[in-house]
Amino acid sequence: MRVLVTGGSGFIGSHVVDQLLAREHEPVILDTTPSPHHPWVTAVVGDLTHPETVLGAARDVGAIIHLAAVADVNDVFADPVRAGAVNVHGTQMVLEAARHENIGRVVYASTVWVYGNAPVEGEIDEDAPLAHPSHVYTATKLAGEMYCNAYRELYGVESTILRFGIPYGPRARPAAVIPSFVARAQQGDALTIAGDGNQTRQFVYVEDLAEGVVLALEQASARRIYNLVGDEETSVRQIADTVRAVVGDVPLVHGPERPADVRLGHISGARAATELGWTASTSFADGVRRYVDWISIADRLAVPATPG
Repeated sequence: MRVLVTGGSGFIGSHVVDQLLAREHEPVILDTTPSPHHPWVTAVVGDLTHPETVLGAARDVGAIIHLAAVADVNDVFADPVRAGAVNVHGTQMVLEAARHENIGRVVYASTVWVYGNAPVEGEIDEDAPLAHPSHVYTATKLAGEMYCNAYRELYGVESTILRFGIPYGPRARPAAVIPSFVARAQQGDALTIAGDGNQTRQFVYVEDLAEGVVLALEQASARRIYNLVGDEETSVRQIADTVRAVVGDVPLVHGPERPADVRLGHISGARAATELGWTASTSFADGVRRYVDWISIADRLAVPATPG
Protein backbone atom coordinates (compact mmCIF):
# COMPACT_ATOMS: atom_id res chain seq x y z
CA MET A 1 0.00 0.00 0.00
CA ARG A 2 1.12 3.54 -0.74
CA VAL A 3 1.25 5.43 2.60
CA LEU A 4 1.84 9.14 3.19
CA VAL A 5 3.95 9.84 6.29
CA THR A 6 3.77 13.44 7.50
CA GLY A 7 6.94 14.26 9.39
CA GLY A 8 8.63 11.36 7.61
CA SER A 9 12.03 13.07 7.65
CA GLY A 10 11.98 13.40 11.44
CA PHE A 11 12.85 11.25 14.40
CA ILE A 12 9.82 8.97 14.69
CA GLY A 13 8.80 9.38 11.06
CA SER A 14 12.08 8.09 9.65
CA HIS A 15 11.73 4.90 11.70
CA VAL A 16 8.12 4.52 10.54
CA VAL A 17 9.40 4.77 6.95
CA ASP A 18 11.91 2.01 7.80
CA GLN A 19 9.04 -0.19 9.04
CA LEU A 20 6.87 0.52 6.01
CA LEU A 21 9.70 -0.43 3.67
CA ALA A 22 10.40 -3.61 5.67
CA ARG A 23 6.72 -4.59 5.29
CA GLU A 24 6.76 -3.83 1.55
CA HIS A 25 4.56 -0.75 1.70
CA GLU A 26 5.39 2.27 -0.46
CA PRO A 27 6.02 5.31 1.76
CA VAL A 28 5.68 8.91 0.63
CA ILE A 29 7.18 11.59 2.87
CA LEU A 30 5.72 15.03 3.55
CA ASP A 31 8.02 17.24 5.60
CA THR A 32 9.53 20.72 5.71
CA THR A 33 13.00 19.30 5.02
CA PRO A 34 14.30 16.49 2.79
CA SER A 35 14.98 13.22 4.56
CA PRO A 36 18.66 12.59 5.36
CA HIS A 37 17.77 8.94 6.02
CA HIS A 38 15.71 8.04 2.93
CA PRO A 39 16.77 10.33 0.05
CA TRP A 40 15.49 7.77 -2.49
CA VAL A 41 11.92 7.71 -1.09
CA THR A 42 9.30 9.84 -2.87
CA ALA A 43 8.99 13.08 -0.91
CA VAL A 44 7.11 16.36 -0.92
CA VAL A 45 8.95 19.20 0.81
CA GLY A 46 6.40 21.68 2.06
CA ASP A 47 4.37 23.14 4.90
CA LEU A 48 1.68 21.06 6.60
CA THR A 49 -0.49 24.16 7.04
CA HIS A 50 -0.79 24.77 3.28
CA PRO A 51 -3.89 22.94 1.97
CA GLU A 52 -2.64 22.57 -1.61
CA THR A 53 0.65 21.06 -0.42
CA VAL A 54 -1.06 18.43 1.73
CA LEU A 55 -3.66 17.67 -0.91
CA GLY A 56 -0.97 17.16 -3.54
CA ALA A 57 1.05 14.87 -1.28
CA ALA A 58 -2.05 12.80 -0.45
CA ARG A 59 -2.99 11.93 -4.04
CA ASP A 60 -3.02 8.21 -4.84
CA VAL A 61 -2.26 7.03 -1.30
CA GLY A 62 -4.25 4.44 0.62
CA ALA A 63 -3.52 5.75 4.13
CA ILE A 64 -1.91 8.66 5.97
CA ILE A 65 0.27 8.30 9.05
CA HIS A 66 0.18 11.78 10.56
CA LEU A 67 3.23 12.38 12.75
CA ALA A 68 4.26 15.94 11.87
CA ALA A 69 3.98 18.32 14.83
CA VAL A 70 5.76 20.82 16.99
CA ALA A 71 6.66 18.12 19.52
CA ASP A 72 9.29 19.72 21.75
CA VAL A 73 7.32 21.10 24.70
CA ASN A 74 9.90 23.84 25.17
CA ASP A 75 9.29 25.01 21.59
CA VAL A 76 5.54 24.89 22.21
CA PHE A 77 5.93 26.96 25.37
CA ALA A 78 8.09 29.52 23.54
CA ASP A 79 5.77 29.87 20.52
CA PRO A 80 2.26 28.56 21.26
CA VAL A 81 0.74 30.25 18.19
CA ARG A 82 3.02 28.36 15.80
CA ALA A 83 2.38 25.14 17.73
CA GLY A 84 -1.35 25.63 17.33
CA ALA A 85 -1.03 26.34 13.62
CA VAL A 86 1.01 23.19 12.96
CA ASN A 87 -0.53 20.78 15.47
CA VAL A 88 -4.18 21.77 15.14
CA HIS A 89 -4.63 23.46 11.74
CA GLY A 90 -2.11 21.06 10.17
CA THR A 91 -4.07 18.07 11.47
CA GLN A 92 -7.25 19.49 9.95
CA MET A 93 -5.46 19.87 6.61
CA VAL A 94 -4.51 16.18 6.74
CA LEU A 95 -8.10 15.18 7.48
CA GLU A 96 -9.37 17.46 4.71
CA ALA A 97 -6.99 15.82 2.26
CA ALA A 98 -8.22 12.39 3.38
CA ARG A 99 -11.82 13.55 2.88
CA HIS A 100 -11.25 14.96 -0.60
CA GLU A 101 -9.12 12.02 -1.78
CA ASN A 102 -11.32 9.33 -0.19
CA ILE A 103 -8.36 7.92 1.73
CA GLY A 104 -9.21 4.87 3.77
CA ARG A 105 -7.39 5.64 7.00
CA VAL A 106 -5.62 8.36 8.97
CA VAL A 107 -3.35 7.18 11.80
CA TYR A 108 -2.94 10.12 14.15
CA ALA A 109 -0.03 10.48 16.57
CA SER A 110 -1.25 11.81 19.91
CA THR A 111 0.48 11.60 23.29
CA VAL A 112 0.11 10.16 26.77
CA TRP A 113 0.34 13.75 27.98
CA VAL A 114 -3.45 13.83 27.50
CA TYR A 115 -3.66 11.77 30.73
CA GLY A 116 -1.98 14.50 32.79
CA ASN A 117 -3.81 14.97 36.09
CA ALA A 118 -6.45 12.44 34.98
CA PRO A 119 -9.07 11.86 37.74
CA VAL A 120 -8.35 8.12 37.86
CA GLU A 121 -7.12 5.80 40.58
CA GLY A 122 -4.74 3.04 39.56
CA GLU A 123 -3.82 2.11 36.00
CA ILE A 124 -4.91 4.43 33.20
CA ASP A 125 -6.35 2.96 30.01
CA GLU A 126 -7.73 4.49 26.81
CA ASP A 127 -11.22 4.91 28.28
CA ALA A 128 -10.05 6.98 31.26
CA PRO A 129 -11.71 10.39 31.70
CA LEU A 130 -9.36 13.24 30.83
CA ALA A 131 -8.70 16.43 32.77
CA HIS A 132 -8.51 19.81 31.08
CA PRO A 133 -4.96 20.18 29.73
CA SER A 134 -2.49 22.33 31.64
CA HIS A 135 -0.02 22.66 28.74
CA VAL A 136 -0.53 24.07 25.26
CA TYR A 137 1.12 20.99 23.74
CA THR A 138 -1.47 18.71 25.36
CA ALA A 139 -4.27 21.02 24.24
CA THR A 140 -3.10 20.89 20.62
CA LYS A 141 -2.86 17.09 20.59
CA LEU A 142 -6.29 16.69 22.19
CA ALA A 143 -7.69 19.10 19.60
CA GLY A 144 -6.26 16.82 16.91
CA GLU A 145 -8.01 13.83 18.48
CA MET A 146 -11.28 15.74 18.49
CA TYR A 147 -10.89 16.68 14.83
CA CYS A 148 -10.31 12.99 14.02
CA ASN A 149 -13.55 12.10 15.82
CA ALA A 150 -15.50 14.92 14.15
CA TYR A 151 -14.29 14.08 10.65
CA ARG A 152 -15.24 10.45 11.19
CA GLU A 153 -18.76 11.36 12.34
CA LEU A 154 -19.41 14.07 9.74
CA TYR A 155 -17.49 12.89 6.69
CA GLY A 156 -16.73 9.21 7.25
CA VAL A 157 -12.94 9.68 7.43
CA GLU A 158 -11.74 6.64 9.35
CA SER A 159 -8.95 7.21 11.86
CA THR A 160 -6.91 5.46 14.52
CA ILE A 161 -5.52 7.48 17.43
CA LEU A 162 -2.19 6.46 18.95
CA ARG A 163 -1.11 7.95 22.27
CA PHE A 164 2.67 7.71 22.36
CA GLY A 165 4.81 7.22 25.40
CA ILE A 166 8.01 9.29 25.46
CA PRO A 167 10.06 8.14 22.46
CA TYR A 168 13.83 7.85 22.52
CA GLY A 169 16.57 6.24 20.48
CA PRO A 170 18.58 6.81 17.29
CA ARG A 171 17.94 10.02 15.30
CA ALA A 172 16.35 11.80 18.28
CA ARG A 173 16.49 15.57 18.56
CA PRO A 174 19.70 16.64 20.34
CA ALA A 175 17.62 18.78 22.73
CA ALA A 176 15.56 15.83 24.00
CA VAL A 177 16.36 14.70 27.52
CA ILE A 178 18.26 11.49 26.78
CA PRO A 179 20.37 12.87 23.89
CA SER A 180 21.19 15.98 25.92
CA PHE A 181 22.15 13.92 28.99
CA VAL A 182 24.30 11.59 26.88
CA ALA A 183 26.04 14.51 25.15
CA ARG A 184 26.80 16.22 28.45
CA ALA A 185 28.05 13.01 30.05
CA GLN A 186 30.32 12.34 27.09
CA GLN A 187 31.82 15.80 27.59
CA GLY A 188 32.23 15.20 31.33
CA ASP A 189 29.67 17.87 32.26
CA ALA A 190 27.16 17.69 35.11
CA LEU A 191 23.60 16.54 34.37
CA THR A 192 20.88 18.99 35.40
CA ILE A 193 17.64 17.48 36.74
CA ALA A 194 14.48 19.58 36.51
CA GLY A 195 12.79 19.77 39.90
CA ASP A 196 13.17 16.93 42.40
CA GLY A 197 13.77 14.31 39.70
CA ASN A 198 10.95 12.07 40.96
CA GLN A 199 8.57 12.76 38.07
CA THR A 200 8.25 9.60 35.96
CA ARG A 201 7.61 8.83 32.31
CA GLN A 202 6.94 5.63 30.36
CA PHE A 203 9.54 5.73 27.63
CA VAL A 204 9.27 3.72 24.43
CA TYR A 205 12.20 2.84 22.21
CA VAL A 206 11.60 4.41 18.81
CA GLU A 207 12.03 1.23 16.76
CA ASP A 208 9.42 -0.52 18.92
CA LEU A 209 7.14 2.51 18.58
CA ALA A 210 7.46 2.58 14.78
CA GLU A 211 6.45 -1.06 14.63
CA GLY A 212 3.28 -0.27 16.60
CA VAL A 213 2.45 2.65 14.33
CA VAL A 214 2.58 0.49 11.21
CA LEU A 215 0.56 -2.28 12.88
CA ALA A 216 -2.18 0.32 13.44
CA LEU A 217 -2.80 0.38 9.69
CA GLU A 218 -4.67 -2.91 10.08
CA GLN A 219 -8.38 -2.59 9.36
CA ALA A 220 -9.38 -3.86 12.82
CA SER A 221 -7.81 -0.79 14.45
CA ALA A 222 -10.19 1.69 12.79
CA ARG A 223 -12.06 3.90 15.27
CA ARG A 224 -9.78 2.75 18.10
CA ILE A 225 -7.39 4.51 20.47
CA TYR A 226 -4.19 2.76 21.57
CA ASN A 227 -1.52 3.61 24.12
CA LEU A 228 1.90 2.78 22.69
CA VAL A 229 4.01 2.82 25.85
CA GLY A 230 6.75 0.90 27.57
CA ASP A 231 5.71 -0.76 30.80
CA GLU A 232 8.56 0.66 32.91
CA GLU A 233 8.08 3.90 34.84
CA THR A 234 11.38 5.77 34.70
CA SER A 235 12.08 8.85 36.80
CA VAL A 236 14.25 11.73 35.65
CA ARG A 237 16.74 10.69 38.32
CA GLN A 238 16.78 7.14 36.91
CA ILE A 239 17.39 8.54 33.42
CA ALA A 240 20.42 10.40 34.74
CA ASP A 241 21.67 7.36 36.66
CA THR A 242 21.30 5.12 33.61
CA VAL A 243 23.22 7.57 31.42
CA ARG A 244 25.94 7.85 34.06
CA ALA A 245 26.21 4.06 34.22
CA VAL A 246 26.47 3.73 30.44
CA VAL A 247 28.58 6.80 29.62
CA GLY A 248 30.39 8.07 32.70
CA ASP A 249 29.91 9.00 36.36
CA VAL A 250 29.44 12.76 36.01
CA PRO A 251 27.95 15.00 38.74
CA LEU A 252 24.23 15.72 39.16
CA VAL A 253 22.70 19.13 39.87
CA HIS A 254 19.08 20.19 40.37
CA GLY A 255 17.36 23.02 38.48
CA PRO A 256 13.83 24.48 38.45
CA GLU A 257 10.87 22.43 37.24
CA ARG A 258 9.73 23.01 33.67
CA PRO A 259 6.60 25.16 33.26
CA ALA A 260 3.38 23.09 33.54
CA ASP A 261 5.31 19.83 33.72
CA VAL A 262 2.83 16.96 33.53
CA ARG A 263 2.43 14.36 36.27
CA LEU A 264 1.22 11.02 34.99
CA GLY A 265 -0.03 7.79 36.54
CA HIS A 266 0.78 4.34 35.16
CA ILE A 267 -0.57 3.99 31.63
CA SER A 268 -1.79 0.62 30.38
CA GLY A 269 -0.62 -0.81 27.08
CA ALA A 270 -2.93 -3.84 27.36
CA ARG A 271 -5.24 -2.86 24.48
CA ALA A 272 -2.35 -2.59 22.01
CA ALA A 273 -1.01 -5.95 23.22
CA THR A 274 -4.39 -7.65 22.82
CA GLU A 275 -5.65 -6.05 19.60
CA LEU A 276 -2.46 -5.16 17.71
CA GLY A 277 -0.19 -7.85 19.12
CA TRP A 278 2.25 -5.08 20.08
CA THR A 279 4.35 -4.54 23.18
CA ALA A 280 7.51 -2.51 23.67
CA SER A 281 10.23 -5.18 23.71
CA THR A 282 13.26 -2.98 24.50
CA SER A 283 14.00 -2.19 28.14
CA PHE A 284 14.92 1.39 29.01
CA ALA A 285 18.51 0.51 29.93
CA ASP A 286 19.01 -1.51 26.73
CA GLY A 287 17.53 1.31 24.69
CA VAL A 288 19.93 3.85 26.18
CA ARG A 289 22.87 1.53 25.45
CA ARG A 290 21.69 1.10 21.87
CA TYR A 291 21.34 4.86 21.49
CA VAL A 292 24.87 5.46 22.80
CA ASP A 293 26.21 2.81 20.39
CA TRP A 294 24.39 4.52 17.51
CA ILE A 295 25.78 7.93 18.50
CA SER A 296 29.34 6.60 18.42
CA ILE A 297 28.81 5.17 14.93
CA ALA A 298 26.98 8.28 13.71
CA ASP A 299 29.79 10.51 14.96
CA ARG A 300 32.35 8.44 13.05
CA LEU A 301 30.28 8.55 9.87
CA ALA A 302 29.24 12.20 10.38
CA VAL A 303 25.55 11.33 9.98
CA PRO A 304 23.53 14.53 10.54
CA ALA A 305 21.09 14.70 13.44
CA THR A 306 17.44 14.66 12.41
CA PRO A 307 15.82 18.12 12.34
CA GLY A 308 12.48 18.67 14.03
